[in-house]
Amino acid sequence: MRMIGLLDIFKKHSELDFMLDMELLEENMNKVHLKRLAIQTCINMIARTISQSEFRVKKGKEVIKDEMYYRLNVRPNKNMTASTFWQTVIYKLVYDNECLIIQSDTDDLLIADDFTRNEYPLVGDTFTGVMIKDFEYNRTFRMDDVFYFQYSNEKISTLIDGVFKDYGELFGRLVEFQKRKNQIRATVDLESINTKDADTMDKLQKFIDKMYKAISEKSVAIVPQQKGFTYNEKSNTVETQNVDDINKTAKGFLDHVAKSLGIPIALLHGEMADVEKQTRNYMTFCIDPLLKMIGDELNDKAITKKDFMNGTRMDIRRISYSNLFDLASSIDKLVSSGAFTGNEIRREAGHEDSEDPKLDKHIVTKNYQEMGSLEGGEKE
Repeated sequence: MRMIGLLDIFKKHSELDFMLDMELLEENMNKVHLKRLAIQTCINMIARTISQSEFRVKKGKEVIKDEMYYRLNVRPNKNMTASTFWQTVIYKLVYDNECLIIQSDTDDLLIADDFTRNEYPLVGDTFTGVMIKDFEYNRTFRMDDVFYFQYSNEKISTLIDGVFKDYGELFGRLVEFQKRKNQIRATVDLESINTKDADTMDKLQKFIDKMYKAISEKSVAIVPQQKGFTYNEKSNTVETQNVDDINKTAKGFLDHVAKSLGIPIALLHGEMADVEKQTRNYMTFCIDPLLKMIGDELNDKAITKKDFMNGTRMDIRRISYSNLFDLASSIDKLVSSGAFTGNEIRREAGHEDSEDPKLDKHIVTKNYQEMGSLEGGEKE
């Protein structure tokens, strides 16, 4: 809030000139932090979920823990852990619609901050101008030599900017109206007879500055009355919006961003009703498609066609939202009915196969028998 000085007032030649000098119109505020909060909340939620996954190379039932396993799950490069690495990958993939990962001469996996994709109709695309922080590669990378992920056909940032254009203006207006609520408004009456000389005017200006500072910063402020000086405080009766309207506007924009990414709104807001169902939808329609995309690219670039046809796969074990103890009864029914073996259940639960050969056998408990095989009634 700008304090209008006394010298500025008395330098005006007329009241009309003073009124024309005031800025009565304000520019619309675009609260950028509203957009940043929504983007960070949604994308970070996805990134944290995927960063807890385990990337495994499996040949049949055996998990191969080689250099690739170490790079994908422990230390992709010298400056990042695996969790930080995958969070960065997901953020770039979702927000920028694409993410490029190259392999350095020391086998480090590096995320490109900037690059140019050169598309060709009949041969593989190439990448030039690849930037890693402040370092730019002078070489050209072929599509077969990099990991390239593309999220969708249109940048999510473009969609978010379009929605934010209206929400940002509305949010800014509501914030400004709320800040004006209960704002201190006062008038100062001066007798201009004794305020002709510059020394007196300077003293009055300093007195007003001290008074304004005391009123603004202290809960109780006493203004001494001076001769020729009258301070009158006005009550603010302007009707303004409630804080709840600001929260509803921010929540509405956040919901639009969540919908565009496939995140259930109830889960994002922490609602406990049907939380298991909401989590299942979140994993099925938001996380699993991203992991499928990553898995397809890793299978194509990290595993040769010959090895893939011989049973070598890139298997991504995502975080489980179900507790094994909660599933104990269902697991017992699946095994005891003979529908699945113990190792098949272990694989579905995300665990490695057991070496016990008994878990590869189908087991049927005594209660499960064929129709007509039960004897009933008394024998004659």
